Amino acid sequence: MQFVGYDTAGPGLFLASDGDVEHVTLDPGTELTYTLGERHCAGVMTDDEHRACETDAAPYCRDHRSTWVCAKCTGTCLKDVMDCHDAHAIYLAAFAPDVFKVGVTKEWRLETRFREQGADRGAHIRTVANGRIAREIEAGLADEIPDRIRVPTKRDGLHRKVDEAAWESLLSEFDVLDRFDFDYGLELGARPVDEVIATGTVRGVQGRLLVLDHAGSTYAVDLRDLVGHEVTAEATTRDVQSSLGAWG
Repeated sequence: MQFVGYDTAGPGLFLASDGDVEHVTLDPGTELTYTLGERHCAGVMTDDEHRACETDAAPYCRDHRSTWVCAKCTGTCLKDVMDCHDAHAIYLAAFAPDVFKVGVTKEWRLETRFREQGADRGAHIRTVANGRIAREIEAGLADEIPDRIRVPTKRDGLHRKVDEAAWESLLSEFDVLDRFDFDYGLELGARPVDEVIATGTVRGVQGRLLVLDHAGSTYAVDLRDLVGHEVTAEATTRDVQSSLGAWG
């Protein structure tokens, strides 16, 4: 068996065995009992099966790595034919305590995009006719506001609240069309430990971060770091770093 993908909307992990794919739910309270083994390319999932790949590169080798060309766009289309003609939203996202980013997405999936990234707050600041215009505006704003936030930075703020004064100060520079406030139900009193583990009780998922309770400690696992691992269906016995709270 191998973890071959993840879903932040579900949320869940995709577990492949002999070509078949199972969705492992990550709802709060779910008990995970998997031991991680060797890691290699996760292969490719189609509509009805999984095709394995033994290449050492993980989570995906060069042949199975997908690149979303639109993520690199700054207004000059990188495709042979531009196809982003839907209305696009330009947004700001907040990650506790005071990390902010600018981004764009199709207007109809704005709230979904915030949740995919694990944002604590969101603000819709403009709607434009297509993706090209949206990317041009985003590129201009990115000189002052980052357009990418790394997962470790998001992990550092999981147990904290958004600095409301800093967030409101940023929003005061824009004509805000709508606001969003997200609660992922993690109820953390301290920063969870950074670990790659698939054993424990699920607290919840915030963006790509799976939060687990195991052996008296709380861990935050980047779901992408699980992809490609061979697994056995039993709880891990590997020693992992404990949080300070585990020692009472």
